[in-house]
Amino acid sequence: MTQPSSLRTFLWFNNNLDEALAFYAELFGPGLTVHSSSRPEPDGKLMTAEFSIYGHQLIGMGWPGGPTFNPSISLSIACDGQEETDRLWDAITRDGQEGQCGWCVDAFGVSWQVSPIQMNEHLGNTDPSKSAYAWQAMREMKKIVIRDLYI
Repeated sequence: MTQPSSLRTFLWFNNNLDEALAFYAELFGPGLTVHSSSRPEPDGKLMTAEFSIYGHQLIGMGWPGGPTFNPSISLSIACDGQEETDRLWDAITRDGQEGQCGWCVDAFGVSWQVSPIQMNEHLGNTDPSKSAYAWQAMREMKKIVIRDLYI
């Protein structure tokens, strides 16, 4: 063996991989890299693609008839600041759905958690009352709003 094993996330898009990649290219800009893609199928749809988002490697398949996504598996985005949190959240939920505690679902059914890195300083605050306040506030949120984590 000359190559170490690796782990990638495999996502089965039901005949709309092309549309998902176009959306992710718009959403993540240079944070999305498509490494390879297969030839289109007779209907013109893309069958597979290897890509990465912020360095996380994924494989997408566009074959119809697969299972639908569900929130038991999600992709988590650690983003910097409220502006980036708002941008990602708004784009993902525009044709998707809002969830609780930063979770949301895009138009393709993929679950995401949009988490500003600044929330960790509140959730992990060494003052137990401040930490408890932040945890309770987060549980009541859909999109994470950093200023609402302060006492």
